[in-house]
Amino acid sequence: MSFQAYLDNIETKTGITPRQFIGLAEERGFGPGTKAGEIVAWLGEEYGLGRGHAMALVHVITKGPKIAATHVGGTGTHRDASDTLWLDGKDSRPA
Repeated sequence: MSFQAYLDNIETKTGITPRQFIGLAEERGFGPGTKAGEIVAWLGEEYGLGRGHAMALVHVITKGPKIAATHVGGTGTHRDASDTLWLDGKDSRPA
């Protein structure tokens, strides 16, 4: 599953966009420099997210929407179309 697919699935499950999760994380004092385990625990307890989905959010909370070029293109199921993740909701993503 691609990074973007993880984020889209999280939104489907919770009704919260990745950008909204970033805001919620900031309200809790989470951001760059926060250990992944703290964020994973919060997302599991509050939203029932498993480790894989939580780690996708850890990335955008601590590092922003850019992903490594090694995750872009190709034919595998784990490949993203762009090196920048869409954070504003799957239904508002440009075609």
